[in-house]
Amino acid sequence: MTSACGCSHDAPEPLDFSEPEAPPTPWWRDREVLVPVFSGVALVAAFAIGHADPTAGIAPLALYWAALLLGASTFVPGALTGLVRHRRAGIGLLMTISAVGAVALGYVAEAAALAFLYSISEALEDKAMDRARRGLRSLLSLIPDTATVVDPGCGSRRTIPARRVRPGMRLAVPAGGRVPTDSVLDDAHATIDSSSVTGESIPVELAAGDAVMAGVIAVGSPISVTATAPGDDNSLTAVVALVENAQAEKGRRARIADRIARPLVPGVLVLAAAVAILGAAFGDPLEWITRALVVLVAASPCALAISVPVTVISAIGAASRFGVVVKSGAAFERLGAVGHVAIDKTGTLTRNEPTVTEVAVSAAAVDGGYGASDVLGWAAALERHSSHPLAAAIIAGAAARDAGAAARTTIPDAGSIVGATAEDPALPAAVDVAERPGIGLTGTVGGAAIAVGNPRSLDPGDLGDDVARLEAEGNTVVIVHRDGAPVGAIAVRDELRPEAAGAIAALKRAGIGVTMLTGDNRRAARALAAAAGIDDVRAELAPRDKSDAVAELGGSDRPHRRGRRGGVAMIGDGINDAPALASADVGIAMGATGSDAAVESADVAFTGHDLRLLPQALAHARRGRRIMEQNIGLSLLIIGGLLPLALTGVLGLAAVVLIHEVAEVVVILNGLRAARAKTVPQGL
Repeated sequence: MTSACGCSHDAPEPLDFSEPEAPPTPWWRDREVLVPVFSGVALVAAFAIGHADPTAGIAPLALYWAALLLGASTFVPGALTGLVRHRRAGIGLLMTISAVGAVALGYVAEAAALAFLYSISEALEDKAMDRARRGLRSLLSLIPDTATVVDPGCGSRRTIPARRVRPGMRLAVPAGGRVPTDSVLDDAHATIDSSSVTGESIPVELAAGDAVMAGVIAVGSPISVTATAPGDDNSLTAVVALVENAQAEKGRRARIADRIARPLVPGVLVLAAAVAILGAAFGDPLEWITRALVVLVAASPCALAISVPVTVISAIGAASRFGVVVKSGAAFERLGAVGHVAIDKTGTLTRNEPTVTEVAVSAAAVDGGYGASDVLGWAAALERHSSHPLAAAIIAGAAARDAGAAARTTIPDAGSIVGATAEDPALPAAVDVAERPGIGLTGTVGGAAIAVGNPRSLDPGDLGDDVARLEAEGNTVVIVHRDGAPVGAIAVRDELRPEAAGAIAALKRAGIGVTMLTGDNRRAARALAAAAGIDDVRAELAPRDKSDAVAELGGSDRPHRRGRRGGVAMIGDGINDAPALASADVGIAMGATGSDAAVESADVAFTGHDLRLLPQALAHARRGRRIMEQNIGLSLLIIGGLLPLALTGVLGLAAVVLIHEVAEVVVILNGLRAARAKTVPQGL
């Protein structure tokens, strides 16, 4: 695709996930590089021969012509095609007219220099783009070429191309090998290294049935998994597709050059014509026509046109390597201008794994010889018939019960308990289990009538003070009745992610405001927010309320348009976060393989759930934005400085061409700095 500036900035082709990417062509075999190089060689040879022997005759001229034709072949066809087919006068047309005019005036050497420098800058830009794209495509190298499929009947194994894996296939992954596609773990336990996919530096312990992302590494021992996604359409290929889409889109600043070029090109042509006509009328026609040609070259904004896309693509590629997927250049720019972050609680600040944290037992139950393990056992017997989110936590807590537990016992983290399932034979049996709307579950366990519900539906009795304390600490409390009398209160809480407080502190140090948005009750929300270091809490919000809160934080006048850091980002992971993600200046989905609604509504997606990615992503985007601003400023400064110098005749054609094209090389090299990215700090 030829941009409005006339430069051949091709949009990236969609990736073919079914075939491996061809290795990059060495520069000495790449025609796009060799043609400008040969043009430069001919130019240097012509200059050297002519300087060594001024009477050399035809040889230097022939070499200048060779340099001119080789260099011009890289941009003249595209410029003429844009003019004839699309009625578009681009920067390439300015260069073409300037070269033709220089030749007509006898400045073959200057025309050759112009063609060479313009063609080599275009080649450098293309290589810069290719380099950035290879960084994105390298994500697919995390998927192995082959997969070992295990026959569930006889246990025989066969090897197939990884792209031919289909859901339901059982796969064997050797120790140190990568998982071919998204799967679930078949083994009771496994340790995986997901650092290359999610950025999580510490190996993760998994249990049977846990999800396993494509590309993660089996640590220590072989593992067995069952595929849940095709080998050519999994979380990694989806991430790469998102990044490829980001490459195909230009950010708001990337379109500045296009908007400038539309009036600039015809304006410069009119200015050059006026300089030539008026100058010829009142002075030396040859001098003023030459000066008009210099004006054409001086006003070329090609450095401006290439400066932002190179920076954006480099920065987006770097972000993808540490687990941040940015969907567009415009989103990357807005990410660099964020001044306030709204954070969802459940699944974002917290682990989204409810855990039994404490069990309080009534005095009557203690007098009757019952303890925390009995209360948990009765509740779990009913909860294993329920699909309520708290049921798994209570069942897991019951699996760790201790017959000698005291009246008030702290239960181990449910995440560390193995074998806590709804079919656990160690749990007491429950019969006549029924779910009563507004109350909870009822049933019979060991001949006693058991009821489980919230404190609003079941009287906590003498446990009222314990319930108030537990709720103030951010717990959800479940009351247990036995034969109509309260016997215990079970506290369940979705624990804060261990890195959350550090991530919030890092945001504050960067001058970024933080607000927590949640549908949870106010007391639980405030307790968790205090632990995370968040002062502004909005609780008991419906999805629409979250969207309105984000709009309120941004303000009706959209302050990010006035200030560099005034935008509002929303980060969440659930379907209920989708409206807020869409209404924010930048929506960030926590986990690129999480809720489809969240990912589709977001501008940015994290491939993992490490909150430290948030301050890292914002710092990376701010750095990329600074580089963009530097490139834009330099490009405009060059144009503004060269025009008067060209009009007054201070600089000739060769000098203008040299300055302008060197500026293009500078902005490309500066833009490539955005490809550098730091990993998540361990001490954050």
